[in-house]
Amino acid sequence: MIPEDRLMQIVQRFQFLEAKMADGADGSDIAALAREYSDLKPVVDQIEYWQKIRSDIAEAEEMLGDPDMKALAEEELPALTARLPEVEHALQLALLPKDEADSKPAILEIRPGTGGDEAALFAGDLLRMYSRYAEAKGWRFEIIEEQATELGGIKEVIAQIKGDNVFARMKYESGVHRVQRVPTTESGGRIHTSAATVAVLPEAEGVDIDIAPGDLRIDTMRSSGAGGQHVNTTDSAVRITHIPTGIVVTSSQKSQHRNREIAMEVLKTRLFDLERQRQHDERSADRAAQVGSGDRSERIRTYNFPQGRMTDHRINLTLYKLDQIMQGDLDEVIDALITDAQARQMAEMEG
Repeated sequence: MIPEDRLMQIVQRFQFLEAKMADGADGSDIAALAREYSDLKPVVDQIEYWQKIRSDIAEAEEMLGDPDMKALAEEELPALTARLPEVEHALQLALLPKDEADSKPAILEIRPGTGGDEAALFAGDLLRMYSRYAEAKGWRFEIIEEQATELGGIKEVIAQIKGDNVFARMKYESGVHRVQRVPTTESGGRIHTSAATVAVLPEAEGVDIDIAPGDLRIDTMRSSGAGGQHVNTTDSAVRITHIPTGIVVTSSQKSQHRNREIAMEVLKTRLFDLERQRQHDERSADRAAQVGSGDRSERIRTYNFPQGRMTDHRINLTLYKLDQIMQGDLDEVIDALITDAQARQMAEMEG
């Protein structure tokens, strides 16, 4: 059932915002009003379309009683009634509560798990997969910190992804990614299983994160490249330790000033994520059961190279297109996860 009283409240709020903006609000208010207005506009457009379809159906049903119009009504009515469930479903999706972080950029962190050198190589494969996906979506992908192994794998990588609705699509990637394949380091040809962990955090952009200067310890050190070899002779890398939480962030770009900025951005993002997780824990006692919960310990996906198969365990989705997926073709997987999450939200609202 569509809650019509709620629809009326949304439309009235939208009309109020429209009038307020037309009258001209104060500088600080206008930005907040504009954000709320832009958030509500697609919802109001969907409400108006739903109301029009219902109105057209009512008119066509009235025309059935008019001999001159009956034939036209009988022609139009089936198409209108067939379209109504689709429009209602679209409206229900538009009414679902929004995650305010969905429109934010994201910080991507990848680390090898069990599996030694092979896990580090797989972490590198995941980095390339996400980099290519970002490129296909027209997002900006910038590596902030990278520690490579001598074999070309990844000990740790942190990247920043900016673009439209980055976190909305990337948030489902958090968790343990498992790979099954014959490692290049294995001469016996046996299939090994190893893993890497992925964390996707909404960047704390435009969010007030209060950090007392006394809570920080800032150290400068020499930047190092793959295998720990020094890439320059200046002490440009910056390490920031947040003393109350023990969070340590490092940035090793060439500019020490830029490193300080980047490290503070990442630190704020991690503190913002901690607060989001705390609020989420309060709302839900069973986070692990929810898709996109961000539980980093949850095994979410298996990449089986001998069979060319990828399985997402949260929604029991199996695709035999592993080559394309590893090249960054992730939309089919992410779209399925979003659809499942929306279905769960709808079920909770109806329940």
